[in-house]
Amino acid sequence: MPAAGSPPAQRSAGRTAPLPDDAPHLLIVDDDRRIRELLRKYLSDNGFRVTAAEHAAQARERMEGLAFDLIVLDVMMPGESGITFAKSLRTTSDVPILMLTARTEADDRIEGLEAGVDDYLPKPFEPRELLLRIQTILRRTQSRPQAARSVEFGELEFDVERGALARNGQPVRLTTREIELMKLFCRAVGRALPREELTGGDDTISDRAVDVQINRLRRKIEPDPREPRYLRTIRGAGYMFVPD
Repeated sequence: MPAAGSPPAQRSAGRTAPLPDDAPHLLIVDDDRRIRELLRKYLSDNGFRVTAAEHAAQARERMEGLAFDLIVLDVMMPGESGITFAKSLRTTSDVPILMLTARTEADDRIEGLEAGVDDYLPKPFEPRELLLRIQTILRRTQSRPQAARSVEFGELEFDVERGALARNGQPVRLTTREIELMKLFCRAVGRALPREELTGGDDTISDRAVDVQINRLRRKIEPDPREPRYLRTIRGAGYMFVPD
């Protein structure tokens, strides 16, 4: 970012009219209050709805109630780092991530990309470059086929955005881990997911633990858990979700 007091490059005139409801919604996650406020104003002036969070835990709270088109994420934050947050987020969401960092070594950039981020911008940066990168990511990701917001199978319907399961309109309680699994399966319908992918990169979760979690989930979604219809075992490949 520019030094304090220096004007952002090519800042647009201040907006007086409210942004349209369909304007892209960005989540800024950075522990530096000054950067959060600069980015909030600059990106708002350039046509984006902007919500801010100062750390990963607060970002998760924001994401529980709001849907975002892109996350601008700082690497170095107190508590959970941006890299760890991105890895965790990628187990349940494909929302685009643009990572900001003061670390410029190639290994650090590679680590961010391996975590699943879409782009990487080192600090200090020009706001205009940030804006162009955001616009490029949104053009690219919005051209992708959109994942279904809900998936129906038998008497059940799973709302992917809310992580809510219902049977004939009545809620079915899922644990946090079961919600994560359902989101993974709904984003990969008809594709076998290996156990290591279902752990979300957590080395502390064993293959046996994944099998136990799948069996518990089957008890909630299968007419007969002993003969799975929707959540099938694919020998040598993992598990596959096959809705009606």
